[in-house]
Amino acid sequence: MTLPAPPHRPPHPLRRALTLWGALIALLWAVLAADLLHPAHLIAWGITPRTLDGLLPGILIAPFLHADAAHLAANTVPLTVMGVICALRDRAGMWTALAVSLLASGLGVWLTSPAHSVTVGASGVVFGLFGYLLARGLFMRKLGDFLIALLIVLVYGSLIWGVLPTSPFVSWQAHLFGFLGGIAAAVLVARSRRAKAAE
Repeated sequence: MTLPAPPHRPPHPLRRALTLWGALIALLWAVLAADLLHPAHLIAWGITPRTLDGLLPGILIAPFLHADAAHLAANTVPLTVMGVICALRDRAGMWTALAVSLLASGLGVWLTSPAHSVTVGASGVVFGLFGYLLARGLFMRKLGDFLIALLIVLVYGSLIWGVLPTSPFVSWQAHLFGFLGGIAAAVLVARSRRAKAAE
C-alpha cells in the first residue's frame, strides 16, 4: 500500500531559534574544551591592538575564544536569551545585528585598547544584541519591539555599566563599540523595513 506523505510542517519558530542558538553556544563551549584539553593557546589569536594579525583574523575569531569556563559562562546566558529573542522577532535582523556588532566591537578594540593586550570573548556581541533590542524598541515603531526593549531593560539594564572602564581586565571597549554597533544595526534594519514598506 502506498500512502501519501504527510504534509511537511516547518519547525516551530521557537524550536528553530533554540536549535540555532543551542548550536552556536555548543560551538563556543567546544572551542573552549578543545583549548583546555589540548592547550593551543588559542587566545593568542584574539584581538591584538593595531597589529595586522590582531585585525584579521583577530576581530573575526575573538568572539569564539574565551579565557576560561567562567568567562564563557558569564556570556552564555545573556547571549542565548537575547539571541533567541532576536531570532524569534526577526531572523534577518538578528544576522545583521550579529555582523555589525562583531565588526564594530572588534574594530573598536583594535583601535582603542592598550597596546600589548589581547582581547577575546563574545561580550562585544552580547552588548551588540543588547543595544539592538533596545534600539529596535525606538526605531521599529511597533508595540512588540517596544515591550521587548522594556523587558530587556528590566532584566539586563545593569549591563549598561559595562561600557564604562570599571576593571582593567574587562574590555569596556568591546562592550561600548558592540553596543553602538547594535544600535547602528537596528537603524539599518528599521530603514530597510520602511523602504520595503514604501515600495
